[in-house]
Amino acid sequence: MRWTVPNILTTLRLLAAPGVAVMFLYFHRPWADWLALTLFVGAAVTDWFDGYLARLWKQESKLGAMLDPIADKAMVVIALLVITGYSGMDPWLILPATVILFREVFVSGLREYLGDKSGLLQVTRLAKLKTTAQMIAIAVLFLATGLEYVRQRAEARLSEGEYQALMESPEWSMGWAATNGGELAWLAGLVLIWLAAALTLITGWDYFAKARPFLNDEEGR
Repeated sequence: MRWTVPNILTTLRLLAAPGVAVMFLYFHRPWADWLALTLFVGAAVTDWFDGYLARLWKQESKLGAMLDPIADKAMVVIALLVITGYSGMDPWLILPATVILFREVFVSGLREYLGDKSGLLQVTRLAKLKTTAQMIAIAVLFLATGLEYVRQRAEARLSEGEYQALMESPEWSMGWAATNGGELAWLAGLVLIWLAAALTLITGWDYFAKARPFLNDEEGR
């Protein structure tokens, strides 16, 4: 086991996955939202750097190859769990999140069943695009939950007249951000997560098609 820089980055990304949920245990909102967003984006950036550095420095390893997809899946699964909970179980989020989670479990099961033939399910460019889409969508959704929480707290703290004055504030950017930022970010995040779910389905079907010849009863005899 070689603790190279790429492997360390991958391990840190794996540890950051549960850290996203921990932020909501030890910090009050909206600080928890901003810290989770920062941790998630920082970890997502390492997903590109660890692979790039491993190829550049010729430090590819079995440890990195094993940990990299696990770290990606852990980040996506835990982040979706947190966002779904704090979004009030929005059905427009639950459906694409379910598709993403189902596909990840299904493909992991395929790889485990294929054993030494699991190399047939190598990560494709489309699968990498899928992961990128998931990361961007989740980051935008984290931003949206934070902005919406700030708006709700401001609305609860201010009187109806004060809140109306804020919405009509001559400082346009402040009034706009306070009233529309979270909603627009949430809509953008939903569009992106549905796109990510579509890519997830396509890549999942591609992996299933590649594994299908080895799922026949005759093949196992």
